[in-house]
Amino acid sequence: MSGVLLTSVVGSYPQPDWLIDRERLGERLPPRVRARELWRVPEPFLEEAQDDATRLAVRDMERAGVDVITDGEMRRESYSNRFATALDGVDLDEPGVALDRTGHENPVPRVVGPIRRTRPVEVRDVEFLRSITDRRIKITVPGPFTMTQQAQNDHYADERSLALAYAHAVNEELRDLKAAGADVVQIDEPYLQARPEPAREYAVEAINCALDGIDGDTVLHTCFGYAHIVHERLAGYPFLRELGYCLATHLSLEAAQPNLDPELLRELPDKTIVLGVLDLGSSTVETPEVVADRIRRALTVVAPERLVLAPDCGMKYLPRERAFDKLEAMVAGARIVREELGLGSATRRAATRAI
Repeated sequence: MSGVLLTSVVGSYPQPDWLIDRERLGERLPPRVRARELWRVPEPFLEEAQDDATRLAVRDMERAGVDVITDGEMRRESYSNRFATALDGVDLDEPGVALDRTGHENPVPRVVGPIRRTRPVEVRDVEFLRSITDRRIKITVPGPFTMTQQAQNDHYADERSLALAYAHAVNEELRDLKAAGADVVQIDEPYLQARPEPAREYAVEAINCALDGIDGDTVLHTCFGYAHIVHERLAGYPFLRELGYCLATHLSLEAAQPNLDPELLRELPDKTIVLGVLDLGSSTVETPEVVADRIRRALTVVAPERLVLAPDCGMKYLPRERAFDKLEAMVAGARIVREELGLGSATRRAATRAI
């Protein structure tokens, strides 16, 4: 995503109430196994409904002025379970259990054999997204470390072996997603923050395996968890400096809600930072000036050509109107700072084409 102060989204956008039961979704932990009972639309019509919801999400992002968009993850019950449950080697009829990052037990895929990807999972998602927008597009896949933490391992000798098996599956998927037209691919690794000790043992190795040979812009997203679910934020990331050694060209970090000290970004001099400038734990819609101030703080450490702006995390649990208003504020805040730097709209358009 080369350019100056471009805007993006992390992944998800609020799904319409007519598509999914948002009340039930918000009352439970994010699903790790399938949760088909959440969908309001019967299976024969579900894909068509998800297509229509994707059109609405894309239109909202375009109207807000976001430079690099996603499909809003309209087809997913959570950011990770659609891909993780599509792999061979897991028993979904008799799931396992693992502790969620909140410390509560959650049903998870039970690994009973070799993890293998036998078919593309999100390729149609990319093809459909590419067909309905001329903007740069990004697609997300759960990362191998996080999927390992969200599974019960009844097959592999250790977690590292399981993570590397997941990494090979992710790598195969990313290659197909790029071929299908994704300008940017992202792996989601929120559990790097939640489980730093095992992360130090094998996370970077698994991440690099997942990203091996993937050309162009690659993003690794990590955060403190959905603000709707996880309410406590640390002052910093216990697993951050290590990410300087991963193959991702961009690191996407939650920064607004935890009021992240921008000095911590000095630990990542070779990465483009996708900076969270929208606090998704607050019901208040930021003013453009609040967003601009968050950008200015980051610019004391990170050069503008190494900074992309985004929400803290996926916007899945926000009311749609509030999500849209926050995106508009983000775009307006970026415009303020871009003008302060003497960058006009022509420069921005050229940068967007070069992402």
